[in-house]
Amino acid sequence: MSDRYTIILAAGQGTRMKSKLYKVLHTVCGQPMVDHVLTQVEQLKPAKIVTVVGHGAQTVETVLGQRTEYALQEAQLGTGHAVLQAETLLGAKDGMTLIVNGDTPLLTADTFNQLFKFHEEKKAQATILTAVAPDPTSYGRIIRNDLGNVERIVEQKDATHEEAAITEINTGVYCFDNKTLFDALHHVTNENAQGEYYLTDVIQIIRQSGGVVSAYKMTDFEESMGVNDRVALAKATAVMQQRINEQHMRNGVTIIDPKATYIDTGVEIGNDTVIEPGVLLKGKTKIGSGCVIGANSKLTDAILEDDVTVTASTIEDSIMHRGSNIGPNSHLRPKSDIGEDVHIGNFCEIKKAVIGPRTKVGHLTYVGDATLGSDINVGCGVVFVNYDGIKKFHTNVGDHVFLGSNSNVIAPVDIADHSFIAAGSTVTDDVPKHAMAIARARQTNKLDYWQNLPLADVKDWE
Repeated sequence: MSDRYTIILAAGQGTRMKSKLYKVLHTVCGQPMVDHVLTQVEQLKPAKIVTVVGHGAQTVETVLGQRTEYALQEAQLGTGHAVLQAETLLGAKDGMTLIVNGDTPLLTADTFNQLFKFHEEKKAQATILTAVAPDPTSYGRIIRNDLGNVERIVEQKDATHEEAAITEINTGVYCFDNKTLFDALHHVTNENAQGEYYLTDVIQIIRQSGGVVSAYKMTDFEESMGVNDRVALAKATAVMQQRINEQHMRNGVTIIDPKATYIDTGVEIGNDTVIEPGVLLKGKTKIGSGCVIGANSKLTDAILEDDVTVTASTIEDSIMHRGSNIGPNSHLRPKSDIGEDVHIGNFCEIKKAVIGPRTKVGHLTYVGDATLGSDINVGCGVVFVNYDGIKKFHTNVGDHVFLGSNSNVIAPVDIADHSFIAAGSTVTDDVPKHAMAIARARQTNKLDYWQNLPLADVKDWE
């Protein structure tokens, strides 16, 4: 088998996106489009991958890193000119070169592999990836000869009535004999209305020199979708989301309403987990088996062990251990570590805190910059006061502690095992083991206080 190479074209500005963000970096299901393409290409294990960059070159290189080599197209002079920028890296090599656009996130490694195999079988110098389009308008039509090889590509504006009726279209993906490709590129001219060097002209040059140009027809037209504006971006996202959701369901995940469930490409989910409608699972989220992710929850870079329940809550860069639960309407901010069988109730916020096994944080509570032990009861409205306006401070709470409702724990403070905080207390000092801290003014009742009020007010109250 010949060596394989890949050129990813990612130099276009993408003006139709109307965005400050470089086009190929717009995301589909949490992953930049060009990264989708590179991820699929990597599965082929080519001898070399070259990404041609232009506008936003540094940003693209930051995203893709060392997974690819780069060629710079400083002036945007067409697709043929873009490919020619890779000549110093690939021009002298024997083998086959795949050319794919960085704004085609739905193409798969399997399709690329089939294209390579077909190209070799046909002993072609060029092979075009084609598809049958439901509506071929605006696509270049594939005109085949009696042998089934490509005679030419006809653009919409140049097509006769008969040619316009052809539904097999050019997807813009090609496989070339590498040396033939770069030799032909030097014969491409820019004598056209746009003054650009077109890669499609290489096809005609190879044909005229007696080379074989074949075409491999892919089965799924949607896979060839290119993204040039926000409408196409939404369509590509919908297709990719359907793929992702179906794969999870085949792996044993129950998704109640796949059309209302949004899962990024890198998310992992265990079997027998149930995902309710309106859920967003983003980034590097990992969910174990037997979990329930309730409606309208959002998890970003979260780790959930087995049998965790999330009810209408938000989790960011945090971990929930086996059997724990949260919600409704609570929020785990980054670096929260929720122990086994912990209960986080409604309207709670946890930030950069470790909560030990079986502890209960019922409702209306803020826990920030704290380490809580096991079997603690945190009453309603407890606030861990961790910020003095300049610095953050830490609180430690031992095992089997009772924190009464509406308590304020002002860090830094240590609360020992088996201690108690009386409801309504503001705790500023350490609390020893087995002690009860009461930090509130003693109640005073002013008897017959109503007699001191103005007469009009008294009448209103009676």
